[in-house]
Amino acid sequence: MMNSRSLLLIAMLALSIGAAQAQTAEISATVTDEQGVPIADAVVVAVPADGATRPPAKAGERSRAGVIDQVGKEFTPKVTAVLAGTAVTFPNHDDVRHQVYSFSPAKRFELPLYAGVPAEPVVFDKPGVVVLGCNIHDWMVGYIYVSDSPYFAKTGKDGKAIIADLPTRVYAVRVWHPQLEVAEETTRKNVDAARPGRVDVAWQLRLKREVKVRRAPGAEGRGRY
Repeated sequence: MMNSRSLLLIAMLALSIGAAQAQTAEISATVTDEQGVPIADAVVVAVPADGATRPPAKAGERSRAGVIDQVGKEFTPKVTAVLAGTAVTFPNHDDVRHQVYSFSPAKRFELPLYAGVPAEPVVFDKPGVVVLGCNIHDWMVGYIYVSDSPYFAKTGKDGKAIIADLPTRVYAVRVWHPQLEVAEETTRKNVDAARPGRVDVAWQLRLKREVKVRRAPGAEGRGRY
């Protein structure tokens, strides 16, 4: 049975944890096109305006491992956001083999023709955008946004993204999307999250028309490739 001293210590610990959590901020981002239609797969990144590199309040919960699947001869998800240093695995759940590669400056790599799961993940250690392709299926395109900031999130179908557990301060927040017509830096907005609580921010973006490579005849069928 706990004595009064133990109960007091537990109460003080609970209060200190609650106070620490209350000191965090949250940025709620909404991204739409010029007609107000929600934009999915936009990556919203927050960087402390003062250049501080303090880790997020829950840094241990930010996974340093990612997965980009191949299903129906497409990359799933099509857009992935990771922190620099993240190892990404590319499992192939199709009944054909794939040869995943990228020539992007942020990460050049190639996974020789394979089925199942490659033996080793690919580590994305340099910030930037990595465009993925498949040497066998030209229409397969995917994107990895490698962030140098631990504060980021990707919008869902509703065009919304939440960056939570932010240390209270002012942030420079920007948006990236594969079809963005302008440079990412031009989307930058200074967001004052110097007080605990939620701050709302919104963008209306102009997107380029997506150009898709036509799937090869019979691509839905079975076969080695």
